Amino acid sequence: MHDCISIHDGQARVQIGNACWELYCLEHGIQPDGQRPSDKTIGGGDDSFNAFFSETGAGKHVPWAVFVDLGPTGIDEVCTGTSRQLFHPEELITDKEDAANNCACGHYTMGKEIVDLVLDRIHKLADQCTEFQTNLVPYPHIHFPLATYAPVISAEKVYHEQFTVAEIANWLL
Repeated sequence: MHDCISIHDGQARVQIGNACWELYCLEHGIQPDGQRPSDKTIGGGDDSFNAFFSETGAGKHVPWAVFVDLGPTGIDEVCTGTSRQLFHPEELITDKEDAANNCACGHYTMGKEIVDLVLDRIHKLADQCTEFQTNLVPYPHIHFPLATYAPVISAEKVYHEQFTVAEIANWLL
């Protein structure tokens, strides 16, 4: 099984990532606390969710994901949301204040302070992988998260290709 680490950096990507992991859990029958019921009716005998989740000794499924934001707002939403027990606390990285939409400040000063910690967390996750496949770094500005910027396409095109996470994970194998 190939493993896939998701990296969510910045407030928008953290918020999108939080929603994404809720959907992954729904699709694979994993509860918000990381437990998977013994009657694995959702997904049947399919274990493709292991590409996105690691299982602890206690049977909890933890996402292969790192969330990073200089400001605490986005990470606090994850820590207090419905999936707060899903994520490992070490993979939720934040600083005291955000860069206030100043790219230079985020890159050269504040970001420099936590970059080593972020790289260390990603390295630890990659070391735990059995067959590391790829990093997923969502780009909100490319995937049109706002309806006002979404491309206009026909109804047939919308339903042309619909893949589940399991189908995509199996396709990567």
